[in-house]
Amino acid sequence: MQILAALRRHDKKLTKQLQKLESELSGVRAATAALGKSAGKEIRATTKSAKKSAKRVRKMTREGSLAISRAAKKRWAKWKAKKG
Repeated sequence: MQILAALRRHDKKLTKQLQKLESELSGVRAATAALGKSAGKEIRATTKSAKKSAKRVRKMTREGSLAISRAAKKRWAKWKAKKG
């Protein structure tokens, strides 16, 4: 029963957070609408650039890749030697 009570408390907490975020979102949308379409374009552009920077992929150097490959081969050779 304690687990069930804890889950219910957590559910209430998350519901309150959701309501708070939804009200914030509606406020931001209202402000955007009040400022006009140009503000909406700026917000979307900022969001896209933030997503783009978050998706940046780090590229590994050839040396780093070779080092990882050698280490993996060494581990497999050690495992195979133990196996028989």
